[in-house]
Amino acid sequence: MTFYSFARFVANTALKPIYRYEVEGLEHFPKEGGVLLCSNHINNLDPPVVGITAPRPVHFMAKEELFSVPVLKDIIKACNAFPVKRGMSDREALRKGLGVLKAGEVLGLFPEGTRSKTGELGEGLAGAGFFALRSNAHVVPCAIIGPYKAFKRLKVIYGKPIDMERLRGEKASPEAATELIMAEIRKLIEEHKGVSA
Repeated sequence: MTFYSFARFVANTALKPIYRYEVEGLEHFPKEGGVLLCSNHINNLDPPVVGITAPRPVHFMAKEELFSVPVLKDIIKACNAFPVKRGMSDREALRKGLGVLKAGEVLGLFPEGTRSKTGELGEGLAGAGFFALRSNAHVVPCAIIGPYKAFKRLKVIYGKPIDMERLRGEKASPEAATELIMAEIRKLIEEHKGVSA
């Protein structure tokens, strides 16, 4: 068992009884090839919840401040995370992310860049669009529908891959690609509002 698998097992054992998350749309998740997984961000627990529920191992970009914390930095590195400076303008992180996608693996992003304080979906940063346009990866939207309250049901919805071919062919801007991604996340949220109990 890899450390990632072990950490996933431990996190699932700790979180599932509390948040009783249900997962929908796993049939949409590509079984192979690079995947850019883009989710809304409503809680600090979103990365482990996505990591637990996604059917394939996920590599996350994590704020670089976390990598200066002793012990924690070793744990998050072992869980496939790598550092990014806020704003997602970090060239090294962009290269690393593209490498993950080109290797046929899953890159998990929260395009808003930080968690929403209101729970509402915010504006997405251009980094998500950059990865979508600069790779041939499948782009999968994800919606986490809370609240994160003990024994209240949490929903994690995976949508169908977004067709990025037109934007790639038109050499669209990263901002335009991000807008499309955010629109699909918003659609998932609106379609499943009121399903948590």
